[in-house]
Amino acid sequence: MIKLNDIKVQFGDFLALKGIDLDVKEGEFFTLLGPSGCGKTTTLRSITGFIIPTSGSIEVNGKDITRLEVEKRNIGMVFQNYALFPSMSIFENIAFGLRVKKIPTDEINKRVSEIALKVELSMEQMPKKINQLSGGQQQRVAIARALVTSPNIICLDEPLSNLDAKLRVQLRNELKDLQRKFGITTVYVTHDQEEALTLSDRIAVFNHGHIEQIGSPNEIYNHSKTEFVCNFIGDINKLDAAFLQKVNIQSDKKCYIRLERLYVNAAKPNHVVMGDVEVIASEYYGLYIKYTLNAGGTVIKVIEKNSDIPLYNVGEKVSVSFDPKNIMEY
Repeated sequence: MIKLNDIKVQFGDFLALKGIDLDVKEGEFFTLLGPSGCGKTTTLRSITGFIIPTSGSIEVNGKDITRLEVEKRNIGMVFQNYALFPSMSIFENIAFGLRVKKIPTDEINKRVSEIALKVELSMEQMPKKINQLSGGQQQRVAIARALVTSPNIICLDEPLSNLDAKLRVQLRNELKDLQRKFGITTVYVTHDQEEALTLSDRIAVFNHGHIEQIGSPNEIYNHSKTEFVCNFIGDINKLDAAFLQKVNIQSDKKCYIRLERLYVNAAKPNHVVMGDVEVIASEYYGLYIKYTLNAGGTVIKVIEKNSDIPLYNVGEKVSVSFDPKNIMEY
């Protein structure tokens, strides 16, 4: 569907993209993930046509669109701040792209009504101005405006970043439902790891203008290919040489293990065990408890599911165990 071939983007002396290769499948929810300044938004803007690559090519369904004008790409765009027109009504905001294309009025009325219904905006809301809407409703207007022209692809640049945490979780679920409903190919930019893991079919993790890894959320999280991905995706423990020596594990590489792969007082036959580990802090989250432990001088964190087992108190001594197969080495 979308194919990026060795895309390089240079701004003066700064090489923002260092040879990006991507292949997004039709109907896929594909996320570009990484910290600020890593190149993910530059990649998105290259796909949409707001940036012309210094070299390389971009194809959609086999057609080269590298230098094609923005309005001829048939790609819907939802910006970080939604870029809605405050002086226009909701109806006029959604209809804007259709008017630019000089679609007949009757057809505009029909299409706006249909798309509003699909994104759960009522006709009673259509005459309202943008500042009369909640953040979630504004997002729906931005998505409706992007979809009303029947694009082949929709691109979203951090559309949830300006919302509070609770609304962000609610709207990302709605966003995924909408994407499934329309079946449209979606390219999504975020720096939020949890957002990427919950929304995506596949993720490309960016770092300093190149891609570290492309894979499913499970592959990115549980089978991180590089040390950067391992550290960027979720919380993780780095196991130092002193800790590994105490549990009789030999490795000359950097070793990491996810918090949920460690167990407190729950050793299994295939586990290595360290005893006399001190609880130095605990954080209660309801569904789970996060413990910070002093394991012979190495500070590690463990996530335990909440259950009927009494909580461990600060200063209490416990054992920690894990399966060595769950160590990621780099």
